[in-house]
Parts: sequence; C-alpha cells; structure tokens
Amino acid sequence: MSALIGPPPAYNEPVKGYLPGSPERASLRRTLDRMAAERVEIASVIDGKEVRTGKVATSVMPHLHSHVLGDIHLAGASEVGRAIEAALGVRRAWAATAWPERAAVFLRAADLLTGPWRDVLNAATMLGQSKTVHQAEIDAVCELADFLRFNVEYMTRIYAEQPLSPPGFWNRMEYRPLEGFVFAVSPFNFTSIAGNLPTAAALMGNTVVWKAAETAAFSAHYLMQLFQAAGLPDGVINLVHAPGSVVGQTVLDHPDLAGIHFTGSTEVFRWMWKRVGDNLERYRVYPRLVGETGGKDFIVAHPSADCSMTAPMKLPKSRTSPIRMLDTSSAIRPLTSRHMGAGTKTREGAEHFWPWYSKPPRTTAVTSSSTSALGWATMKSLPPVSPTRRG
Repeated sequence: MSALIGPPPAYNEPVKGYLPGSPERASLRRTLDRMAAERVEIASVIDGKEVRTGKVATSVMPHLHSHVLGDIHLAGASEVGRAIEAALGVRRAWAATAWPERAAVFLRAADLLTGPWRDVLNAATMLGQSKTVHQAEIDAVCELADFLRFNVEYMTRIYAEQPLSPPGFWNRMEYRPLEGFVFAVSPFNFTSIAGNLPTAAALMGNTVVWKAAETAAFSAHYLMQLFQAAGLPDGVINLVHAPGSVVGQTVLDHPDLAGIHFTGSTEVFRWMWKRVGDNLERYRVYPRLVGETGGKDFIVAHPSADCSMTAPMKLPKSRTSPIRMLDTSSAIRPLTSRHMGAGTKTREGAEHFWPWYSKPPRTTAVTSSSTSALGWATMKSLPPVSPTRRG
C-alpha cells in the first residue's frame, strides 16, 4: 500500500430520545415484543461455529423470573480448551492482517450497531438486564459505538508514537500483538463493557477467549452475532458460556495465556492475579493483566428517610460492594440557610461525615486502563461525553 491513510474521525454517537409517538420508539417496541416472545438457544461460539452442549441454564428477565428468554448451553473444560486452540490457530494470520483491515471490522460493527442492530441490542439489554430504554440506549448502543470508533483512533495514535532519530539514522518501532491469547472476562451490568473487552484486544491483532457473565448471556449472544455480521474472521473472538471455576482454571493454567482483560469483582480479580502469579514458571510469556474492579460506594439519605426502606436487603458480594449506612443528619443540617454563617456548626457536620468517607479503601483499586504496555488500544478512557452516558 503506497498511501498514508487514517480512519474516519471518531465521534460520540447521538442519543435518541424514544419520545412518545416517535418512530424509534415504535420500532423498538416491535422488537421488544418479538424478542420477548422468543426463546433462543444461547450457544458458545468457537472458531465461528455455535457449540451446543445440551447442559443448559436459563436466561430469564431479572424483573420477571418466570419469563425465560433463552437456554444457555454451558461449556465444559473441553469446550474451553477448543476455544483456546481456535484462538491460537488464527493468531498469526490475524496478527499479520493490516491494521486498516482490522479497524474496518470494528468500524463496520459500530455502523451496524447504530443502524439496523440498534433495536436488537437495546431490546436485549432491556429484557436481559432490566434497563430502561434510556439506560440501554446510552450503554448498549452509544457507549459501545464510542468504544469501537475511538479505539480505532487511539490505535492510530499509539502506532504514531515513534522514537527520535538522530542525524544519519531513521529509528522505527513496530507494535505487535501479544504472543499467545487474551482472556476477556466481562460483567453483568454493562453491555458496552461486554463488547469492548474482547474487541479492544482483537483490534490490536490479538485473538481472544471471551467469557461473558451468565446473567448477561442474552445480550452477549447478540453481540457475538453483531461482530460476525461485521466480518470478524472465525476464531479471532471465541465466546464461551461456562461457570467461572471451569473456564478460569482451564484458561489461567494454559501456557499460552498472554493477557487478561477484566471487569468484575475485586475478589475474582485477586484470585486470578494470584493464580497467574503461581503459574509464572508455566507461561511462555509474562501475561499482562488489565482489570477494573468494584469500589466502595456510599449512599446519602435525607434525614427524613426510613433507613429500613432505603437499604432493605443485602445483595451477594459478587454483585455489589458492601453498603454502609451513614446518618447524614448532622452533616446536612448545618448546611441549611439558617446555618450558612455558623462556621463552627458546619465544621462539626463536616467532621462527622468526612472521617468515614476519607478512610483508605480496604481493597486494592485496580482501575488502570493504560494499554501501551499491553499492545492494546486504549480501552476505558474516552474524550469527554455526557455524564449520563453510563446506563
């Protein structure tokens, strides 16, 4: 190729309103009705082919557990092993594919997502993850499209980073994929993250074994179909639906593991990191780990709130961080208009609140998404977008 080319400029996908009487609302309603009436077979996709094991779990609506959306065919250790072999089998060919050709696959996926596949991914996220239409739109469509488009732009910026050349020399640096396969583990709550974790690594020439959360298998099923419709070659991304204990042990003990791209709980990521450390002598390379884990959120309740109704239940640790209730009355009341000049009372209120809030977290925060060390496109940080983007 005798040309210096660049991708189309990246941009933030506009958010549709789905107002009453709008064409997009009517179109999405039809898709919701159709998909809710179906019961799909959710299979693993290995080397471009669906793998159905007959050992199934059900995918249900979180807001209506009696409504089954699909049957998830659970993979075992043998299927996970086949996914690894499929990824390794196409690794050299995909790495040798010119970067514009790799980028074209994911830019095409973004165009399909924001076009004919928009209703499908929105409906899958609404039905399978109980999101509102706005939450689904800004997550499953807009944020994922942003990831796909901006990752291509960030990839070109990474490739453009070149060393200085003194007189008489022309130094050049070429970026190459990791030597092995990447293990992508996506969470239950964001369809955009589920789509980004495997595609960011694949964009940079890596091949991927992708484990989606079982509670988000429904939307992952349609994401994989979207990638295939965009022209993703067989074996580049291999989707496996398997229990974490099965897929984790098989993947993390494999000598060709080259990287992990993870979003999920702190406990799971710590276990994975420790397992990788224990296996260092087994690996052909040092695996790169990029993980985003849960934090410690707080809830601010008005003094008039009934705390027993504000946080009436304790959710499983794997789904949420511990909720710590705080009586904010002494922190809020000094800030009312009658106390605006009372510095002492305001200070007392702040002292009551901030010592708890400013305590260092009990867990190690792993939120870095730097990718130059991984040879991947920047995966998490995007140019400023609306704060309402996340669903």
